[in-house]
Amino acid sequence: MMKKKGGAATTAVAAVALVLLAAAAVRADVNCADVDASLRPCVGYVTGKEAAPAAECCAGVKRIRAMPSGPAERRQACECVKQAAANYQPLNADAIRDLPAQCGAPLPFPLTLNFDCTTIP
Repeated sequence: MMKKKGGAATTAVAAVALVLLAAAAVRADVNCADVDASLRPCVGYVTGKEAAPAAECCAGVKRIRAMPSGPAERRQACECVKQAAANYQPLNADAIRDLPAQCGAPLPFPLTLNFDCTTIP
């Protein structure tokens, strides 16, 4: 009987571990389409057409902040932000740099037009 309890406990631990690994894998995915959609409400601010970021923009910055969980994901999120920025011109470098602070959501990488995403630890 003890053997069955140990086997059940081992099976339960293994099942929990698999669930946690699956959750981590889902969380680790950084999709550039999601990043672009999150940043679209910020276009007015980063192009200088609006004096402050809209609430919807800040919600998007916070979604981006929550996406990357490890170095590879942070690098991918950074590259996605750069790709999204390339779609919206002309950009105000100061507004881009200040966006995370304006939204109260610092990102794990700086927002600049020429940041090298491969340097993210």
